[in-house]
Amino acid sequence: MSEAVAIDKQAVLKTDSKLEKLYSLGHFVVTGELGPPQHSEGHELEHHATELKDIVDGFNLTDNQTAIVRLSSIAAGVHVLKGGGVPIIQMTCRDRNRIAMQSDLLGAYSLGIRDVLCLSGDHQSFGNHPTCKNVYDVDSVQLIAMVKKMRDEKKLLSDAAIKTNEPRFFIGAVENPFGDPFEFRAIRLEKKVNAGADFIQTQAIFDIEKFARFMEMVVARGIHERTKITAGILPVRSVKALQYMKKDVAGMEIPDSLIERMKKAEDPKKEGIQVSIELCNQLKKIPGVAGIHIMPVGWEAALPEIVKGAGFLPRPKV
Repeated sequence: MSEAVAIDKQAVLKTDSKLEKLYSLGHFVVTGELGPPQHSEGHELEHHATELKDIVDGFNLTDNQTAIVRLSSIAAGVHVLKGGGVPIIQMTCRDRNRIAMQSDLLGAYSLGIRDVLCLSGDHQSFGNHPTCKNVYDVDSVQLIAMVKKMRDEKKLLSDAAIKTNEPRFFIGAVENPFGDPFEFRAIRLEKKVNAGADFIQTQAIFDIEKFARFMEMVVARGIHERTKITAGILPVRSVKALQYMKKDVAGMEIPDSLIERMKKAEDPKKEGIQVSIELCNQLKKIPGVAGIHIMPVGWEAALPEIVKGAGFLPRPKV
């Protein structure tokens, strides 16, 4: 690609996000996920970012995942920046009203964070404060629209002007391709794209056939041309993890054949890595898929093996 073409492409970007630059240049984006700790020490996050910054293009930082109190995603993002990584902070509707959300967005941007993922959040009954009051002042679609309004209209949700230095975030959202009713999943996704979602990260995918049917609906509606869809991968270390997700995690589709495969594995961790590599290779061939998001859930050592095994190295530079 000539320098002139590269400059032209970047001239139309909405933000200075690395992820947006990669997507705009046609690269297949690969992101990972880090869970902030349940304490106030951030050196481990910085260490992971330093070790893995050339393995993935960015790191999701969960926002009190499973409604358990953890280091804030914004603070975690600063530690990732210190380690040379690209933070993608999550922001849930569960814990903040619109005033706190907008304040935190301004604060995150001031600290150098350029990517935000908007989601509802796990219900508080799953966490370590099950009797707390949830907020849901806005829902996930309204949160996306609010971030877009701050960026593109330079206005708060109240219509008060942001007179200077508006937060120009690259806006992400999540989607579960397997929820019921299945035939409405693409329509639900389109609502988020209409609200302003620049990229989408999906629920963990184990059933390739059903996900491919979901993507057929997405492509038929042209949604993949208006947003970047990143398919979720969750490496598993044991058959018990698969059985738990199949039974107790809503919206997870796990083929029985995969459970049988993990039962027979002599080395479940090694088999889990191989399964993830195979899923990556299948997902990248599905029309409309623009990237892979790997959620190691405390198994950060799996990231390099999966990314290398799937042929995603070296990562592109922008």
